[in-house]
Amino acid sequence: MKNRPYIYLSMLLSLAMLFSASVHAQDPVAVKDAKPKTTAVKEEKPAPIKIEMVETDVAEALSIIEDSHFVGKDINYNSVFKSAIDGMLHTLDPHSNYFDAKEFEQFRTEQSSRYFGIGATIGDLSDPDGKMIATYIRATFDGAPAHRAGLRYGDKIVEVNGKDVLGKPYNEVRDLLRGPRGTSAKLVVEKYGTNRRETVEIIRDAVPQPSIAEAYMIKPGVGYIAMTGGFNQTTYDEFRAAMVKLKKNGMTQLILDLKDNGGGLVGHAYRVASTFLEPGQTVFTQKGRIQAIAERYTSENPDPEKMPVVVLVNRNSASASEILAGALQDHDRALIVGETTFGKGLVQNPFVLDYGSMLLLTIAKYETPSGRLIQRDYSNGDLYSYYTKGGVGREDDGEDESQTPAGPESKTDLGRTVYGGGGIEPDVEVKPNMITAERNRARARLNNPIFDFALDLAYGKLPGFENLKADKPIRFEYDISATDFVIDDRVYQAFKKHAVDKYKLSAAQIDAERQYVERSLRAELVTAAYGTTTSYQVFKDYDNQLMKAIELLPRAKQLATEARTKVNNAERSSADNR
Repeated sequence: MKNRPYIYLSMLLSLAMLFSASVHAQDPVAVKDAKPKTTAVKEEKPAPIKIEMVETDVAEALSIIEDSHFVGKDINYNSVFKSAIDGMLHTLDPHSNYFDAKEFEQFRTEQSSRYFGIGATIGDLSDPDGKMIATYIRATFDGAPAHRAGLRYGDKIVEVNGKDVLGKPYNEVRDLLRGPRGTSAKLVVEKYGTNRRETVEIIRDAVPQPSIAEAYMIKPGVGYIAMTGGFNQTTYDEFRAAMVKLKKNGMTQLILDLKDNGGGLVGHAYRVASTFLEPGQTVFTQKGRIQAIAERYTSENPDPEKMPVVVLVNRNSASASEILAGALQDHDRALIVGETTFGKGLVQNPFVLDYGSMLLLTIAKYETPSGRLIQRDYSNGDLYSYYTKGGVGREDDGEDESQTPAGPESKTDLGRTVYGGGGIEPDVEVKPNMITAERNRARARLNNPIFDFALDLAYGKLPGFENLKADKPIRFEYDISATDFVIDDRVYQAFKKHAVDKYKLSAAQIDAERQYVERSLRAELVTAAYGTTTSYQVFKDYDNQLMKAIELLPRAKQLATEARTKVNNAERSSADNR
């Protein structure tokens, strides 16, 4: 489009005027307690930057680029102006961002807890020499187009819309499967059980992308909710449904997993927190440009849950998940376990711009009920340090990755000491189990033999192991038990022979990772029978942070009891004074 550069220029100049007005609006504010000057030399105040100067400079720079840069008029104006706007925003804070029309549409889709596609997980398989064989269907999602079309675990993808994809890289096949809602993906698949090829036409549609990946009874009386998919438009409804389901199954204690939850819609975090807080208790406070004005958000739940709660967090728990964890910690309503959270306590508000783009601009900061600031320091403007080292002056030595918040001390309702200025520090720190890079490579070498062997198990092609067949349609919403797909020594020895004979691995290599092999084989069979989401349950027994959370439930119960006693005493005291 010939006028496209000038459209972007207009957008950039409009934003420049917005920020210019913002800066000038703050000029009259006086700084209190300023120290007197120690020199008589009068400092010259730089001349204010006028919007006309910005307009002239940007237009001249664009003209020079078009006339003199070796790319000339073939430059990608979207990238140039997006970078310029992002650079302007990031001088203000790390979380203000500009979304072009395509990114804005993706943002809105993610907020609606869905995406558009065929609704399947896929994975590739290589031969013993490392040559790619094909990409396979690993699982479909409940109600998704791929599930309705009958795709199953082990279906080899031969063609997509007439293009041969055998031996093609996984990401190339994935990109061919993706596409806008309502468009067609015509697949030729080879069924693993029969080796017959079938043509399947799938109309791409909305695929649910829930906030809660799993909700099941992890042991008698103990419910587990993995709220790891962010806070979106369906989060609270998902949470409420999970609570009803688990309480029907006998839940009296809860583990709420917020690990890797990057945040999202704060209103849903507020509603989840209010589930456990007494009426009138603060969930969070929001402070905007005028610091003296604070907007406090309090629980309005007349009948809060009384059960003990442990909340799991890690370094990737951010924003709304930190608001939730901070509220429950400050009111001593939950025991926080894991690692110090990321430290994002800035409020963004979307401003829709012309031509379908959007500005996500920071307008305020969050505080927890005790007055803690969640936000980590970003004053030096170094985004790399901000995202990798926890903010200004907090180096990561590579060994102790947990960061202690560097802000002032606060107190919880029961008088426990907590700190602000860099995330939520857990009550009990538990680092995840880590493996070396060398061991990770050793495990990677086992993945193809594991998938190859699991395919034969799932389709009953190995005599004597028919009890491990999983060649029926996926049964969704299933909670696995200890007796489902047991990988005993007989299965393990058969796998080892397969990996040694076909993939030329040594018995010692395999034995060194026996636990990984057994766990992965079971996960593959659970995936085939019950879907990808249910397969995550296989790995929970090996999650040291989750196991510690279960162990700490008595401490969480004691904390909840003490917090409730304090609330009751306060209510009685208030009644006596009336």
